[in-house]
Order: sequence, then structure tokens, then C-alpha cells
Amino acid sequence: MNPAASQIRAMTIECEKVKGVNLAQGICDLETPSEVMKTAISAMEAGKNIYSRADGIESLRIAVSKKLEKFNNIKADPEKNIIITHGATGGFYSAITALLERGDEVVVFEPFYGYHINTLKLAGLVPQVIKMNPPDWTFDIDQIKITSKTKAILINTPSNPCGKIFSEKEINQLGDLCLKHDLFLFTDEVYEYFIYDDFKHISPASIEKLREKTITISSYSKTFSITGWRVGYCVSNNEKIANKIKQVNDLVYVCSPTPLQYGVAEGINKIEDSYYQNLKNELKAKRDKLYNVLTSKGFKTHLPQGSYYILSDIGVLPGETGLEKAMYLLNKTGVAVVPGNEFFQGDIGNNFARFCFAKKDHELEKACQQLEKL
Repeated sequence: MNPAASQIRAMTIECEKVKGVNLAQGICDLETPSEVMKTAISAMEAGKNIYSRADGIESLRIAVSKKLEKFNNIKADPEKNIIITHGATGGFYSAITALLERGDEVVVFEPFYGYHINTLKLAGLVPQVIKMNPPDWTFDIDQIKITSKTKAILINTPSNPCGKIFSEKEINQLGDLCLKHDLFLFTDEVYEYFIYDDFKHISPASIEKLREKTITISSYSKTFSITGWRVGYCVSNNEKIANKIKQVNDLVYVCSPTPLQYGVAEGINKIEDSYYQNLKNELKAKRDKLYNVLTSKGFKTHLPQGSYYILSDIGVLPGETGLEKAMYLLNKTGVAVVPGNEFFQGDIGNNFARFCFAKKDHELEKACQQLEKL
């Protein structure tokens, strides 16, 4: 199987050609906390540059365990239930490879994260795509058809690209399907700290009946602005399942970069709660700024509940495909976005684009000024 090339990276390349403002790739331009940076450097200087255990250094597993209990209401043993992975993407790949077999079917919600779909296909798995409907990106539970091939449900909450947060009711509905049909529930929670307005993040594994059915995947790539470090984690409260994931993680990735694990552990342990609140407030202001500009230009724009993306209907722009519309926008304004075809099956993606607003103030201000040229 040849996975589709990411239009996210393609638009980044096109943006570089015209020296534009890149609102395409999900790279947070905000500052990395100094505690995280300094500790990683100190670990390198202290010679902590060899392989760690396959499931990560002890201090990071303990830090993640404490964070899970405090923030996610999940109790997880750092020796039995937590695997430090090569980013969240590495955690996802290790989990589906360990637990599923070629030909198995996985329920996925649209708009979806393209890497999820491509990774499933690369592993020989079959996505069953369930449509969500704007503006709140709700879905009909009856659309999900469980067959003998269905083995798992995958959610991304908050969602990339639309910012949807799965509600407690929705999670319970999906969880009941998992319990009834003996399915795994994979949950990607990378954007868990970026929750806006009155919405609340709920981790499925915090619901008692779903503890052992859920594989929780996350990372600090976005939270600490360290997307290039590749430090994530995968959690299962079933020790046998966790061991299977750890074995694949070892075979494919060996370990997450050791000195960088020390930096992330220090960040989790030492950074005050105010950091996360300030980050959320800062991103909310950026969200509102970009949203107001997009709506003023006539785009039907859906205000995200979480994450740091806006998924907007740009169907008013010239072009037949999403890529043509995105290229028109880039050529007219110098602002790069991701064509909606990256997130939808069929033609519906032709009218959408994803805008990333996790940018430094001067970059976002420049993007907004250039969008005003439309």
C-alpha cells in the first residue's frame, strides 16, 4: 500500500517558495519552557545519550502517571501501564500493530486526521469512516455498523482538524459499543490542554467501565512546543495489552530520544498550572482573532471547541479542488493552509481548509492582514 503524500507538507513547501505565512503545518511557534530545554541539555552533557528502556525512563513514566491522575482522572501504574513512545504517532502505530491484524476494521470519524487514516491503511487495516456534521460536528451513532471485522473505534479529542471535543454522552455511547462487541477504544488526546469556552475534556479511560478497553495516546509535542523531539506516551490499564504495545515500540522505535525524555519529565514535574491556563488563554485570543477575520471575508467558519486549528468552508474561492482553492489563497495573500481533502473522503473536502493559529503574535497578525486583501 502506498499511503497518500501529506498535503500538509506539500503546502509547507509551496509556502516556502513564496516566503509566505505558514498556517498549514501544525507547528506551534510559541516558546518552549526553559525548564524543559535546560534539563534536556544537562542530560546530554551528563552523558545520558544512550538507549533508555523500551518503555522510557523511570522519572518520565512516574511524571506521566502523576499527571494522568491529576489532570485526566486516570490511575496508571508507571511500571505496568505506561509506555513512552516516539511521539503520539509512534504510540498510535505501536498500538494498532500490537493489537490488530491485517484486514481488521477501525471506526474513524470525519473530518479525520490524515495521519490516522494513512497509518491504518499502511498497517493493512480498513477505516470505516463515520461522517460528523458541522457546526458542532455531531454524529449519528446508528451510522456505525459493527461487523465481524470491526475491532476498534478511534477518536481524536480535541480533534484535529475541526476542534471537536467528544462529550461524555458521546464517549459513553461509543464505549457501550466497545463493551457490547469487544472492541478497543483508541483515543488520541494530544490537544487535551487546549480547551476553550465552557467545554470540558474527558478522557475515556477515566470512565470506570472503559478503563481496560481504552488505549490512551498523547504527547507533549504541542503543549511544550517540541514537535521535533518525538516524546509521546501510550497508556493501557490492561498490563498484557501494555506489554504488547511495549514490544512493538521496542522493535520499531527502540526508544524515544533519551535526553529529551528527561527534559519533558522536568517540565511535567516543575511547570506550574498557571502555564497551561496562560497557554490556553493565549491560544483562545489567537483563535478569536483569526475566526473574526475569516468570517469577515465571507468564509463559513466553525469555531473550534479545542485544539489550535480552525476548519473553514472556503468554497467561495475559485478552483475545482481543495488544492486549487488553497493555492489561489496562497498566491493572493501569501497565507498557506491545508486543503480540506486531507481530512475528508470524496468531494466535500474541496470546499474546506484548515488554518493553524498557534503562531507568534507578529506572524498571526501578518497572516490576518494579508487575508484582508481578499
